[in-house]
Amino acid sequence: MAEALLVAALLCCASPAAAQRTPPRPAGVHTPLRTQGRWIVDHRGHRVKLASVNWFGAESAEFVVGGLDKRPLPEIARLIRHGGFNSVRLPWANQLVEQNPVVQSDLLAANPRLRGKRALDVLDAVIHELGRQGLMVILDNHRSRGDWCCDEAHGDGLWYTHDYPESSWIADWTSLAARYRHTPNVVAAELRNEIRPDPSLAPGPTTATWGDGDPLTDWRAAAERGGNAVLAADPDLLVIVGGTEYQGNLTGVAANPVRLSIPGRVVYAPHDYRWFNSEAELADYGAFRRKLDQRWGYILAENLAPLYLSEFGTCTNPSPREQCDPLDPTYLEFITRYLRESDMDWAYWPLNGTQSAGYGREHGAVEAYGLLNADWSAYSNRDVLAALQSVIPSWRTSR
Repeated sequence: MAEALLVAALLCCASPAAAQRTPPRPAGVHTPLRTQGRWIVDHRGHRVKLASVNWFGAESAEFVVGGLDKRPLPEIARLIRHGGFNSVRLPWANQLVEQNPVVQSDLLAANPRLRGKRALDVLDAVIHELGRQGLMVILDNHRSRGDWCCDEAHGDGLWYTHDYPESSWIADWTSLAARYRHTPNVVAAELRNEIRPDPSLAPGPTTATWGDGDPLTDWRAAAERGGNAVLAADPDLLVIVGGTEYQGNLTGVAANPVRLSIPGRVVYAPHDYRWFNSEAELADYGAFRRKLDQRWGYILAENLAPLYLSEFGTCTNPSPREQCDPLDPTYLEFITRYLRESDMDWAYWPLNGTQSAGYGREHGAVEAYGLLNADWSAYSNRDVLAALQSVIPSWRTSR
């Protein structure tokens, strides 16, 4: 992957001890990225802190990121950059890669130049524009069949399904990694979103394991197979591996870490939301922190690898259909405090101001957790944005 200068920098560290361990502050990010102990660094060895938004839609049956019916692509990319974020996690579905349908024209109403294009061509345009705005991209295999995610009733809980076997998952990752090998702002591949039980696979195994060697359930071993396939197609990508139990559990890493053919590439990715935590944990920050430390935070404390909290979010846009929970403000306070104290990398879910189609979803309905408003013209909740900006790397541009 060719070197590129991307606009990004560090957030000052949470403590003097952390500052002593942090690589020096760069003038910018020179891709490709690597890992160095608990840090992500650029190829000059400077710390790079991912502060991302999730921009969903390409994983849905619409096969295109949301909002392109509302605003021109450059406007949305500028909004991301002006919010202070330096990267975007882009979910995609295997069905998109394998079928590559023409995107419905009405989903591109504000981007007439993209009408008539196939899904991968639109994804190319999105990634190119994000790069033009100085934003890094993390590709996320969110599910196999295009739809909303995630529960246990609609399948796609493991990395393979009856219709999309492991061979398809690996082939599709190989295809995308090769497609973007010479696209410098594509910096990482998150191998699979929210590994969880999948009753649709019965009578076969339905629940993932970590490190037991069973080829049908061992997610750690599958991540090594998938990660090595990605690196064979593009040796410069970071390989991001989530945990089990909806990505909330990475306790197995201590005894059975993911080992890839190329060192310095593995990043682990937990998820966390309000409902991952009990009322008692949301009543006591000490209990909240101890729980996260035990399930995945220890990976940073023991300098094993970087952590990228690739999904967390809170209610921003209450509506008659979906109200905010009384514990949402406390959760946002606790999770941003944890991010500040741990100085870890992260991605907020989601950017989208409106929903894409899918089970339990309605295209164009207000996205309750979205950072943008319903017409995608501005940030919807300045308090939430301010909380995120308190843990964003301190860089701005005037472009």
